[in-house]
Formats: sequence, C-alpha cells, structure tokens
Amino acid sequence: MKALVIAEKPSVARDIARVLKCQKSLNGALEGDRYIVTWALGHLVTLADPEDYDKKYKEWKMEDLPMLPDTFRLEVIKQSAKQFQAVKAQLNRQDVDQVVIATDAGREGELVARLILKKTGCKKPLKRLWISSVTDKAIRDGFTHLKDGKDYEPLYDAAMSRAEADWMVGINATRALTCKYNAQLSCGRVQTPTLAMIARREEQIRQFVPKPYYGLSMRAEGVRFQWKDEKSHSAQAFDKERIQKLFDGLKGKEAVISSVKKAPKRTEAPLLYDLTELQREASRRYDYSAKETLNIMQRLYENHKVLTYPRTDSRYLPADILPTIKERLRACSIGPYKLLAGRLINQPLPAKPSFVNDKKVSDHHAIIPTEQFVQFDHMTIDERRIYDLVVRRFLAVLYPACEYEQTAVEATAAGEHFYASGNHMVKMGWRAVYEGMNSSDEEEEETAVSSEHFPEFHVGQKLSGAAFAITEGKTKPPAPFNEATLLSAMENPVAYLESNDKAMAKTLGETGGLGTVATRADIIEKLFSSFLLEKKGKDIYLTSKAKQLLKLVPDDLRKPELTAQWEMKLSKIADGSLKRSVFMKDIRSYSQELIQEIREGEGTFRHDNLTNQKCPQCGKRMLLVKGKNSEMLVCQDRECGYRETISRTSNARCPQCHKKMELKGKGDGQIFVCRCGYKEKLKAFQERRKKEGAGVSKRDVAKYLSQQKKEAEAPLNNAFAQALAGLNLNGGEQT
Repeated sequence: MKALVIAEKPSVARDIARVLKCQKSLNGALEGDRYIVTWALGHLVTLADPEDYDKKYKEWKMEDLPMLPDTFRLEVIKQSAKQFQAVKAQLNRQDVDQVVIATDAGREGELVARLILKKTGCKKPLKRLWISSVTDKAIRDGFTHLKDGKDYEPLYDAAMSRAEADWMVGINATRALTCKYNAQLSCGRVQTPTLAMIARREEQIRQFVPKPYYGLSMRAEGVRFQWKDEKSHSAQAFDKERIQKLFDGLKGKEAVISSVKKAPKRTEAPLLYDLTELQREASRRYDYSAKETLNIMQRLYENHKVLTYPRTDSRYLPADILPTIKERLRACSIGPYKLLAGRLINQPLPAKPSFVNDKKVSDHHAIIPTEQFVQFDHMTIDERRIYDLVVRRFLAVLYPACEYEQTAVEATAAGEHFYASGNHMVKMGWRAVYEGMNSSDEEEEETAVSSEHFPEFHVGQKLSGAAFAITEGKTKPPAPFNEATLLSAMENPVAYLESNDKAMAKTLGETGGLGTVATRADIIEKLFSSFLLEKKGKDIYLTSKAKQLLKLVPDDLRKPELTAQWEMKLSKIADGSLKRSVFMKDIRSYSQELIQEIREGEGTFRHDNLTNQKCPQCGKRMLLVKGKNSEMLVCQDRECGYRETISRTSNARCPQCHKKMELKGKGDGQIFVCRCGYKEKLKAFQERRKKEGAGVSKRDVAKYLSQQKKEAEAPLNNAFAQALAGLNLNGGEQT
C-alpha cells in the first residue's frame, strides 16, 4: 500500500518527489515504491457561486439579498479542473491507504488540501507534513516526524469559517452596494478599512496648518551646538520675539564648556525579517511593490531553495533551529559573504541569542537562509537583492553588539545652554556586515553611529570665536502613505481604531492587524486594479471612486475593529475553545443587518471621471481610470465591461532624464512620452536602439501589447467576477 502526498504547488511536489524517490511520471503526479506525490495549483476547489444555489442569482437584485446558504457548496475552479481530476484519480486508487497533506503550513494551506478531500469525498487516514523550508534535509526530517491529521482539524475549521464569513459578508455587501447605487462598488472587511486609513491620512494632511518654529545654534571648534530651553528641554520655540531677544543677548558673549560626559554605548542588531518587514525594506531600498517582493521571495524559496518559507509573521527562531546555524552559514559562505560568514563558522554561537524565542514563533519562524548552497549565476538581479537583504540580516544577528563611546558636551553662554554630542567607534560588531552599504533601514538609522571626528573638550574650556545663529523651520504634515508605510499601518492598525477597546487593540497586535503577511500584497494590488487607489510617484492616494465608496459603506466595514472581532473568534476556533457553528450563526445575523443598513442608506454615487469618448460596444460614455502603472478607458456600464489601455509605464528609459517613459496610443501610432517633455515615436525608438547597439526593445513592446489584449478580453465589470476578485476567496481577503 502507498501514501498519497498532496503538495500546494508543482515545484514543491517535485522537490518532495525527488527526496522520496518518486520518479515514475503519471498524469499530474509522480510515483515511487512507497509514495505518490501530486499537487494543487494553489486552490483547486472554492466556494460555489451564488447562481449555483439558484438560477435567479445570475441577475443582481436587491430583493434577493442577503444570500445565506444553509450548507455551502463547493465547486472545482475551471482553470485548474484538469489537475483536480488528476488528484481525484490518485485519491481513489485502491492501493492508496493514507493521505499526507503537504500544502503550505498555515491556515490557508490547510484549506487548500481539505477542500480537495471534501470535494472528492475522500475519507482515508490523514497525516500532516509541517515544514518551514523545502530543502532536502527539511523534507526528510518532516517525513520522519509526520503529524496526525486530526490535530489540524480545528485549524481547518477556522479557515473554513473565515472563507464562508467573507463570502456572506463580502458578496452580499458588494451586491447590495452595486444594486443600490448602480456602480461597481466592492467592499470587504480588510480592503475597506485599508482605504479608510488612507482617507484619514489624507484628511490629516489637508487640515494641517504649518506653524513656524525657531531655535538657536552655536558653531565653535568645528562643532555645531544646539540650544535647548532649560525648562522644557526643547530645541524649538514658537515665540520668534523671544528667540530674537536671546540671540541679541548672545552677541559678543563667550561660551564655556560646563559639562563633558562620556559613556559606553552598545546597540544590538535589528531583528530577523518576517515578510512584512522584508517588503517594507525592499520598498524603501529598491521601490519594489509588496507583491513583487513576495513573488521574488517565493522563487527563492521554491525554485532556488536558498531561503525559508516567506509567508511568516515572526522575527524570531525556535531553539531547535540553532543546531543548523553552522550548516546555513557554510551554505551562504560565498562571494560578498565569504569573509563575514567565515568569521562565524569557527566561533561558538552566542550563549543566549536574542533572536531565539519559542514563544514568539507561531506557524513559521523568521526568514533565514537554508542549508542549500547558493548559485548566484542562476539568480536574477532582483533575486540577488532580496537574498542579500536576508543573508546580511541573518549574519548581523550572529555578530556581537556594536560598541561605541558617546561624548555629550554642554556649553553655556549668557546663561543659555547649548549641547553637542559625538560618538567614537570601539567595536563595529554587527555593523561590519553593512559596512559600505547605504542604509535605508529605519531600525539601523535609529542606532546609527557618527564617524565624524569629534574634538576633545574639557570643563572650563573657553570656546573662542563662537558664532551664534537663529535657526527656523516649519512643522510638517504627516507624509502620504507609500507601500512601505501602508504595510506598516495594515500590520499595526491600532492607531486607527475608533474604540478604546484594549482587548481589540491587543488582538490586532498579536494577530498581525489587517490581512496576513501572505495576503496584504494581494489586497493592495486589488485596490489598485479596482481603481480605488492610484500612485503619484511613490505616494498612494485614494481615487474619487474610493472616497465616494467610503461614504456609502456601512460603518462597521470601515473599521479595523471588525477584523479584530473576527480574529479573536477564529483564534478560538483554531485552538478548539469555540464551536464553528456558533461563529457562523453570528455571521448570518450580521449579514442580514448589513444588507438592511445598505438598503436603507441615503447617498448617491457619481462618476466624475466621465470622458466624451463613446464605448465602441454599447455607445455609452467611457470613464478615464488610472491603474498602478497605466491609464485606461472603461465603459461606465458594468454589464458591458469594455475597456482599453491608452498608456502604460514601460521599461524604456528617456534618453534625456533617464526616467521610465510611458507608451501611448495604438498600432503604428504608438509613441513614448516622458514627463520631462521628451517624445519619440515607437518606430523611431526602435531605430535609435538599433543604432546604439542595444537592440530593439521588442520584449517590452510585446509585453505591453500582450497586456493590452488580455485587458481588452478580461470581463472588467462582470459583476460577480469583480466581487470575487475584491474578496479573493482563495486567501486574499482574510485576517
């Protein structure tokens, strides 16, 4: 008899099959003496569409809402139906007496496998593979210590509850809003509060009134001293007359050193990366979107196998990883890391490492290198960059603390106090790992050590030629969100809670806020593709559609509190302390209340981006919408669904300012346009590239044309498709 192993993706299945010596190729599976390995393609099975319960639901009507199925039906996803049949065939084999779930170790991974088993009616005994990396060693160890499938049934209950709750709340609310206001308006308990946070930030910026402030500085012995108020200890004052009076009193006065204090200081390395912190750093340093970083990480995990599981919310390691540290160091001890890692390989590990904490590791530990040896020539530049960030952070936590001596100097002149400080490096410690790199990491900046020469001062020393000056500035408004700061706000939305409920704040902090590390990138991308967000440079802003949507949705769906309430209950379901039926009963009641509130709501929705261009299919005026990297014309009629791309940011660089140009128009009339004013026809661009010896950028143009074709064929305003896209029932819209 054999065991059937179900992996989440083909690449992981191939790795498992190789380790288990499954070499015989079948339809959608690989077979060996003891095991058969098959795979999903992400989700193969999902919750059924509303029209599968009743044909009348094909038309969106307010009187049919809310839709609350007594028992949820499952359907096979059409695009991957062939693979579902292949998995089903293996599950039904007479010589298969056991199933090993080897999907991603987490709530959604559990759902992927369990829905397949439920749809096929498989009742065979279950085992669970729970690993954080897909190296050969991790796979072997995982199969040596397989878990009992029954232990993970509460986790499956929590995942199913989340999916059904999002279906009932999200689809019903989306249909209700769309019917009520005759516009495609999708909402969800994660995406809508995310929009609300951006709206609040925009309002803070709008209402902000800059206020001028003043201060004093003194320059002496090549050092700049800053004045501080003796009572408030502030270096700034809003009273200009007072500062001017102090300045007048300092003219011609002598400054004397009144205090010199030296103290040893030490800073520890920043914590290891979880996915969100890595996405923030990649955004700050390389301007990668959260989705781009996740995709790169996934390749490094699945294809190259050089980094551990990316979708983690922990920045710590469990104690049982420590024995593998030296092997991981040897694996990454090449190229720029050879000397840095080499110094650590022959040294004992820290006695009590600060980065090891079993209590702060949930499903997966922090992202670190695996024991797989690295081959840089097989990596793209983007993969090298992300790998570099992870490896350097891994090396940094293994190095000792950075030690330096801080000198704090106080000088007095005319009774006023001026301060300066300088640092003298004693031991580089972990900072040696980042030497020569431009730091963009906030945690590193906070602990930055100045390398400037700071002179020796002594008490009573007179500072000859002290030059005083008035400093001034204006208070600044909060900065608009970019992808890095939006990820931070989603991860910790406590500041945006409208209630003062400490339990909710604690839950949001413990459970990772809005969305999960695995879904935030998709949620942000979905908000762009739904034309609710737009980018100006790196900054993110709400569109008019989003601003109107926030006025029309029920209050609950705008607040992070809803996610906190759900997550508290889902956590209890996962640990077995709350019955799934109790939670779902509450969700049914809540869905009914929600629809009633929308039905009785007062408000209007107005398209303020209408153009005079008519839709070639239905003749109605089209909307001008801005995507993340493109501009489109979209038919205002959601039933029609016609759209066309009119411009897209390309990879072609402007020959004058070297910024990315936009490709506009159709066919032979396409033209590159740069914000600096430079314009160039596509044909001229191709000829110029030929002359420069760089070849024609056919790939970029072909990609653009292919994308245009896909977008033209895609049912943008197909109501239910858009609702599902907004909800992302396959794992995108969740806590």
